[in-house]
Order: sequence, then C-alpha cells, then structure tokens
Amino acid sequence: MRAKDVKFEVTYINLRDKPDWFLEISPHGKVPVLKVGSDILFESNAIAEFVDETVPPRLHPEDPVKRARNRAWTDFVPSFSKALSGVYYTKTAAETEQGLEGARKALQRLEDAITTERGNDGPYFNGPELCLVDAAYAPFLQRFAIADGYLRTNLLDGFPAVRAWAGALLSNDIVTGAVPSNFVDEFHANLTRRGFHVASLFGTAQTAAAE
Repeated sequence: MRAKDVKFEVTYINLRDKPDWFLEISPHGKVPVLKVGSDILFESNAIAEFVDETVPPRLHPEDPVKRARNRAWTDFVPSFSKALSGVYYTKTAAETEQGLEGARKALQRLEDAITTERGNDGPYFNGPELCLVDAAYAPFLQRFAIADGYLRTNLLDGFPAVRAWAGALLSNDIVTGAVPSNFVDEFHANLTRRGFHVASLFGTAQTAAAE
C-alpha cells in the first residue's frame, strides 16, 4: 500500500493480549488484517494480491509465467523466514551456529533465483521497481539485519546477490517506513522477553562503535 501510495489507517495491537474485536475478525488470530469497507481480508499474501489487483500500478509482472514464478517465490517465504529466524531465535551461541546451516541452504535458493532468473542488475527481485516478492521478504530481512548487528555472523557475505537485494530494500523508505518508530525497541524487548541468546549481546554493537 505504501508503494502504491494508498491512504490507509493502521491500528496496532498487543499480540500477547489480543483484543476481542480483533479475534472476531481474524480467523487465524494473526496480523495483518485488512478491512475494506465491511469486508475483512487476512493473511499477508492474500492482502497483497488483493491490493495489487485493485490499485494500480501492478507490482506483479505482466508476463503470466513470470508472475507465476514470483508467486512461487512468495510461497517460499514461510520456509525462508523459519530458516533465517533459526539463527537468532536461539537460546545459546551453539544453537545459533547450528541455525546457520539451515539459513545458508535457504539463502542459496534465493541467491540462485536472483542470479539466474532476474536477467538484470536489479536492485530489487525483478529489476529496478519494487514487486510483491520484495514486499514479502523485506520484513524478515529487516529483522535479521537488526539481530545480526549483534550476532555478527556476516551470513549474507556468502550470498552477494541477496546481500545487495537486502541492502536495497533496507535503504528504501517505503520498506523502512512500514514499521512504527519504536519497532527496534519492541523487537529488542521481544527477544529479551523470550530469553534468546542475541539479547545478551544488546549494547555490544554500540560499545564496539564507541571504541
């Protein structure tokens, strides 16, 4: 919606204390939920597809084969996000190391897709313009970038195409402006509350910079 300059209002909720009105309209109890008039839409991909079909310009490729392949890569997001979060949703440094193996496999699939299917210099998944694949992956690349600022795995260094793609996305205010101003603090608080290893490193990045 930000990429298409759609006017909309956001209501944030506490996912640890979901209000009744939200549970009544969200069949899976998850965000996001989009209310269009009296109609309720849920699940990120379904919402993105609806907005793309109803508000120009299209962010999906016009070519039907390319569009289908884009949808296939969007369907890979749950597996990708699970693999990437397996690096920082860990209780110990040893678990983080174990998580890197799965993350590398997922990243290699994307590296191959970008280098063999795009056919241009990007910087986004399909080329110079944002598409729905970019919108689907950006939140998880953003969260990983925050966590890796402390873990310092340098994981993306082994995947230059993905690293450049992530850099372009996280330099775009359409992407970075899609979260509230206190997002980093809330993300930190969530990691701390859940007792993850990365939370024990909070402050180390700033200390290193000061040195």
